[in-house]
Amino acid sequence: MRSALVCGAGGFIGTHLVRRLKRAGYFVRGADLKYPEFSKTEADEFIIGDLRDPLVCEKVLQGKLDEVYQLAADMGGAGYIFTGEHDADVMHNSATINLNMAHLAQKAGVKDLFYSSSACIYPNRNQQDPNNPMCREDSAYPADPDSEYGWEKLFSERLYFSFNRNYGMKTRVARFHNIFGPETVWQGGRDKAPAAICRKVAEAPEGGEIEIWGDGKQTRSFLYIDECVEGIRRFMQQEDFFGPLNIGSEEMVTINQLTEMVIGFSGKHLKIKHISGPTGVKGRNSDNALIREKFNWEPSMKLKDGMLKMYEWVNSQVLRSRKNN
Repeated sequence: MRSALVCGAGGFIGTHLVRRLKRAGYFVRGADLKYPEFSKTEADEFIIGDLRDPLVCEKVLQGKLDEVYQLAADMGGAGYIFTGEHDADVMHNSATINLNMAHLAQKAGVKDLFYSSSACIYPNRNQQDPNNPMCREDSAYPADPDSEYGWEKLFSERLYFSFNRNYGMKTRVARFHNIFGPETVWQGGRDKAPAAICRKVAEAPEGGEIEIWGDGKQTRSFLYIDECVEGIRRFMQQEDFFGPLNIGSEEMVTINQLTEMVIGFSGKHLKIKHISGPTGVKGRNSDNALIREKFNWEPSMKLKDGMLKMYEWVNSQVLRSRKNN
């Protein structure tokens, strides 16, 4: 039986990854500040602890571990990342986790490690045309991320690649593009666009309106969680390619189009009201040429199919919350 450690196992992607690894027959140890919010963890062991503490990192890395997945980070949606109010925490917390994990995983003899970077590392200048953003893996330099979150991710990419070169580790670095799906944060300020839009639509009364930050013309692509996890697993099976690699969809939409799609699922007649707020870059879309070349595979789920599942789940959470209140 192969064994794996998932750091950030109480979070959205970590919860789904643990589930997938268990179905593949792994012994799984999870580590996080908290247990999953929406379901019971399927991990065989779950260590509650702060990975900013090297003693906690040493504890979670004990024993034989065939694979380590480092997903833990201080993160959230645009309302958390782009206001600038949390920059110091984002930089300090995530960098400390990665400095600990790189050093102590190497000391523990870990060879196969996965690090979840982000499309936020791509240069701001390449994402000003909403119709033609440039997010090819080799376009990251000269570096100019649009947020401190992106700068920390870029630093940590270089950190792990340095450990690969100097210590013979095999850290795969993937850049996630807007992962969404059930069991994600859907309220409280750290929710990302798909969940936030679903919540606003689910909560809105018939004939009402929902607020969208900016003019809604900014473009993005969004990847359903099952395909993200599939990409992670395929990447970890690569023996001679370590990235960086985009894991995302090439189906690009405007935020207005995404909102109209969700309104359509609801069956309600709602108006969109544009207000000022953090929006990030004007355009971002995954470039999947490299993943097609390396894996002979790429994500293929249609956005509307994933967003329908997302809306149904968020709507159920809204209804449950109303019932409990």
